[in-house]
Amino acid sequence: MTSQLATLVAVLIFPGGLFALVLGLALKGADRRVAARLQGRVGPPLVQPFFDLIKLGFKRTMVPTEASETVFLAAPLVGSVAMLIGAALVPIAGVYAPDTQLGNLLVLLYLLAVPGICLMIAGSASGSPYGAIGFSREMALMLAYEGPIVLIVAAVGMRTGMAEGHWVTFSLTEIVRYQQTHGWFLFDPILWPAVAAFAFFYPANLGIVPFDIPEAETEVLEGPLLEYSGPALGLFKVMSALKAVVVLGLGIALFLPLPFTGPLAFVGWLAEIIVLMLVGVTALRVSAGRMRIDQAFVFFLKWPLLLAIASVAAVALAAGGLS
Repeated sequence: MTSQLATLVAVLIFPGGLFALVLGLALKGADRRVAARLQGRVGPPLVQPFFDLIKLGFKRTMVPTEASETVFLAAPLVGSVAMLIGAALVPIAGVYAPDTQLGNLLVLLYLLAVPGICLMIAGSASGSPYGAIGFSREMALMLAYEGPIVLIVAAVGMRTGMAEGHWVTFSLTEIVRYQQTHGWFLFDPILWPAVAAFAFFYPANLGIVPFDIPEAETEVLEGPLLEYSGPALGLFKVMSALKAVVVLGLGIALFLPLPFTGPLAFVGWLAEIIVLMLVGVTALRVSAGRMRIDQAFVFFLKWPLLLAIASVAAVALAAGGLS
């Protein structure tokens, strides 16, 4: 298989594309079902997100008269494509390693910012005051959590790179390979602050309670998504499902890749991603109340950012001691 064909398969079929979409929708279904059971309800069937997406595909997309139609329709498409590519950049230990020509960890960080930017563009292009409020909230939240994830990645990259004899690496494949040989970074005390910071980052990036402030139904009626319907809204659902796989897969690659190969490695990866979803997303949103935007902003500057800085400093100090 040529490199170009392998890249196309990775983006459109596995591990991105169709596989990532099915897995993301299944995770959304499991999240809704488990959350309902924790709240004493029966809940929807596990396949409800698939039904919702099919239903939206047959609906009509309504564009508000005040909206910029081209931007309004392009925003969900750009966000979905970014996450399709992002899913192909996340390695599955022992199963799949992304082609270096497709991109590295820095490219993935840029792609992870695209869905939030698309939500902001969608809110501003819709002509709705609720969309404008959602735009401002999404921008504030992104400013709060983007700093920690950059420093988390820097800490992990420095830890791996220095152990391998160079300054820093931004290859997720190299980071996974190092942990398969030397053990998980989850158990490395130097990186514990980075682990804690990532535990705060990924619910915020996925936009769930207590960090669902830009789309709060009881306050801004879904904010940027209020005016969307039909296939355009369906593309936002696709983007959200794909992003769940990308963010959770990134966490596994950074801190707990399994030291197996073949089918066992794939089953283990699926188990890890389900546990991260149900513990870090479902349990959190059921047990927590929504923060105000000012509370969330201060929280990220006060804790995740400081933890990420502490981890970078600890890695640098440890490298200095070893040298």
